[in-house]
This record gives sequence, structure tokens and C-alpha cells, in this order.
Amino acid sequence: MMFSHIMVGVNDMQASRDFYDAVLATMGHAPGVMDDKGRCLYITDTGIFALTKPINGEPAFHGNGCTIGFAAASPEIADKWHEVGLANGGTACENPPGKRESGLGDLYLAYLRDPAGNKLCALHLLG
Repeated sequence: MMFSHIMVGVNDMQASRDFYDAVLATMGHAPGVMDDKGRCLYITDTGIFALTKPINGEPAFHGNGCTIGFAAASPEIADKWHEVGLANGGTACENPPGKRESGLGDLYLAYLRDPAGNKLCALHLLG
């Protein structure tokens, strides 16, 4: 495992938690849990994805050129992830979900921005 956790800044914790609870449920993940510091944690066997208001008190903003990728077990799950994300405050970005060719082989990708503007991707490696 390369990463222990990924944490993204949010401005509206409830809107972001609602969004991530919905999209991550399409991939079989449990709803996030709040810790004593007001962060929302999605804990898995391979790491933690977390939401937080910035500790410096400044507004959260997305990183230009940054993408957080989530593994999708199938193209259908990536499509559902995208659909649920749009219905829960996400916005479409990049091309519509679909097959892309890459040096790694064929991929099925779906892209969204979360309520705070963070760029996300659901990725399935096609066999």
C-alpha cells in the first residue's frame, strides 16, 4: 500500500458528507463517521479517505491539476457513481463516462467535481 490516507478540504461539511456517503455507497463503502475534530472519515482495509474544514480557517479550494481516483469494480458501477454524484451536488467535468485508451490498457473512466470543487474519477481497468 502506498498511501495511508487522503484528506480533502471542504467548506460545507454536511453537503460534502451527503455527496460522499452517496457516491461511495455505489462502490460498497459504508457512510463516513465523524471524529472528535469534526472530520468525516471513510475507513477501509486499505486506507482512509477524509473530509475536513481547513485547520487554518481559510476557505477550502481544489487543487488545479489534482484528481482523486476511486476504484470501480465495473463500468456499471462507475456509471452509477457518476449518476449518484450528479444527483447529490456534484458537477460533471471532463468527457462523459466511457472507455479511454491509455498506455496502461483500456480504462473506463467517469469524472466529477465534488461540492467543494475537488476533481474525482471512478476508474475501472478493462480486461
